[in-house]
Amino acid sequence: MGNAGKFSRDAVLRARVLLLASEWPALRERVGAYRVLAEVSPRAYLPKLTQALGEWARELGDPEQRLSLYAESVDVSRRLGAEVPDGEELLRHALGRYEHALFAAGRRAEGRAVCEELAETEPYGRLAVVLAEEGRHAEAADLYGRHLRSGGTAGTEWARIEWAAELDAAGRHEEALRAFERLVEDARRGAAADRAPLASLVWKLNEFARMLRAAGRPAEEAEARRETLALLARLAREGEPVSWNDIRGTWSTLFALSGRGAEPAATPETPQPPFGSRLRHGWSPDTLEAFFASAAALEEETVTLGESGDLAGLIVAHRRLALRRALHWETTGLRSTEALRQVLDEGVALARRLPGDRTAAARALTDRAMFLVAAERYEEAHADFAEADALQGDAPIVTRA
Repeated sequence: MGNAGKFSRDAVLRARVLLLASEWPALRERVGAYRVLAEVSPRAYLPKLTQALGEWARELGDPEQRLSLYAESVDVSRRLGAEVPDGEELLRHALGRYEHALFAAGRRAEGRAVCEELAETEPYGRLAVVLAEEGRHAEAADLYGRHLRSGGTAGTEWARIEWAAELDAAGRHEEALRAFERLVEDARRGAAADRAPLASLVWKLNEFARMLRAAGRPAEEAEARRETLALLARLAREGEPVSWNDIRGTWSTLFALSGRGAEPAATPETPQPPFGSRLRHGWSPDTLEAFFASAAALEEETVTLGESGDLAGLIVAHRRLALRRALHWETTGLRSTEALRQVLDEGVALARRLPGDRTAAARALTDRAMFLVAAERYEEAHADFAEADALQGDAPIVTRA
């Protein structure tokens, strides 16, 4: 494994002396030493070399240099034999870092190829997300489905959300409803046993009601709304019965998913966000950057639409902007809570101005209610949702085309 004659004996000696020095050498020097010693003692130094290459790459600002080091880390990891402890895990980590850097550099085809390799040893890795970004929703849904049907438990709740989202995007609406219904049932059981927060169940029920409405199933949608309203009344009276860490990502992810229909269709040439996947743990760097960058154009569009008097168009554009603000809120340590509240308040005010359209006002009030749950303002959330429910009960049912 490796060519022991590649480096001179003096080079090997210098490398050993460097690593034994009282002062720990800089990463660049360490990498150089490990490169030498990995040729003569591969079992001991190949793992150290691949890890040091990854650390050094993270420190560099130049994308091409970073890519080069990540590529070398992958090459080194491939040389790890089965006898090297954690060799397969080190290779997976090296491949994961490399594919992230490839997507960040806009080299999607190469990044997808790495994801395909990773998917051979993991339940589905990031491949399902990448396929979703490129509009290959049926393939993504099949990957999630195989993982879940095989009894895989890794990330089960999120995998079910993503599975339902991809089934729906692929036009398999009844399958999507069944998948999401099971998620709601699991959330009900968790909340009933005080193992899961009521807030999470509220958000899932709200998304389920939206899906039922789109499928033209008004009686079931109304039942889901009634259950949501009862839960919000309980939260307003008693507060959240169980302590929970930051689960606001569930709200922001489902909020973004509800707006997928207003966004451009995803294709391999023009990838779009993988709606239904967590922003922090799934989106490719290039897709994430483009999505947030589009906020500036949307802000200009809202100004133009406002000046032209196109209120219906303004409401659509404003909601698309609100989705981006919600995801930004999740990633900024919740520092902009009041700013996001203002955006959603504006959405309600705009929708109230649209004559003869109860649906727009109900949707804007529901959007704000779900945010208020995330902000732990339960009484306000209940009031908003109660008004939305009253309006939506009289609104015409809109089914899919």
